[in-house]
Amino acid sequence: MPEPTAGYGQYCPISRALELLGERWSLLILRDLLLGSTRFNDLARGLPGLSRSLLAKRLRQFERAGLVEKAGVRYLLTEAGTDLEPVLFGLGEWGAKHTFGEPDPSELDADLLVWWMHTRLDTTALPGFRHVFAVRFTDDVRRFWIVVDRGAPSVCTTDPGFEVDVTITADVAGLYQVWLGRMPIGHAVRSGRLDFAGPSAITRRMPNVLRLSPIAPYLAVPLPVEVSA
Repeated sequence: MPEPTAGYGQYCPISRALELLGERWSLLILRDLLLGSTRFNDLARGLPGLSRSLLAKRLRQFERAGLVEKAGVRYLLTEAGTDLEPVLFGLGEWGAKHTFGEPDPSELDADLLVWWMHTRLDTTALPGFRHVFAVRFTDDVRRFWIVVDRGAPSVCTTDPGFEVDVTITADVAGLYQVWLGRMPIGHAVRSGRLDFAGPSAITRRMPNVLRLSPIAPYLAVPLPVEVSA
């Protein structure tokens, strides 16, 4: 007979919540569900340090607890799961204020960054039905393409064979800072940390096309005021 899961033994809503949400990876899985990932493979792709077996275990736990329900191949948040949004983003706001400094090199993953970015490209104002963005890093030899076809985004690590609309070039740390709102796009372009190459009709729209991370508003830091001589 399996041993029951050890709890805190306290009749308190915080201890009850932690018994469900306090295990490793739980909040990050819920973060990605809240940000729109619903398929198992997409969740696994966005959490590269998490084994597929542990992801499956956590999702089963969430189903039993009534946080998610499975509809075919998709995991959909219930009302109880959706109610965690202000909790998680509140935790993000606290982390941005009190624990978030410069990145450790081990935290900078170009592949994961492009995966995060690919669902945040708003191409509705661009002409045509398919839009292709090549992503090139000055300090990572890997090549990426983001393809948005009739509103459906995907990431390619081999040339998809379509004409590229815009090539986005940056160093990995610089694009992370832009994505997280710590460096405004305009400043990144002027300082050479970010470049958009392509037809001007599209490149000038890129600050609106590239929507930032949902937690970017909590991480924005003011730039020093430039004083002219």
